[in-house]
Amino acid sequence: MEIEMKHDALIVSKTDTKGRITYGNSYFIKISGYSEKELLNAPHNILRHPDMPRAIFKLLWDRIQAKKHINAYVKNKTKNGDYYWVFANVTASLDNHGNITGYYSVRRAPSHKGIEIIQRLYREMLQAEMSGGMDASLKLLEKKLQQEGVNYDEFLINLQK
Repeated sequence: MEIEMKHDALIVSKTDTKGRITYGNSYFIKISGYSEKELLNAPHNILRHPDMPRAIFKLLWDRIQAKKHINAYVKNKTKNGDYYWVFANVTASLDNHGNITGYYSVRRAPSHKGIEIIQRLYREMLQAEMSGGMDASLKLLEKKLQQEGVNYDEFLINLQK
């Protein structure tokens, strides 16, 4: 069953460099269905929904490990198997010397228009991953962006409008 995120709510979480949760705000805890104790030190991918293409997470990790921020539409799974969509902004947390100390994510409610388009795209990407691996999925995404005449960031921002 889909859980719709409150329009004005923000989900905030932090992880260490290995992706283990070190902080989650109260709304993150509530919507996930896990207790704070269950979430802390758990891998963030505890929330990964099987409908998410691996290629999206590759893009995310490549970007944040390069100390750049990224936006992504993400379908998360709750403890009881329900799901919710978010529009996520993920950045690296840096120390005074510019070294990555962890990652910080702020998620908000996604646009309904964006979800409709992203669901179709993610289904196609998952099919490409099953038949040709992650490279096939990434190529499909690149083809879609070329057809739209935008880069990944512009595509997502346009969907969120």
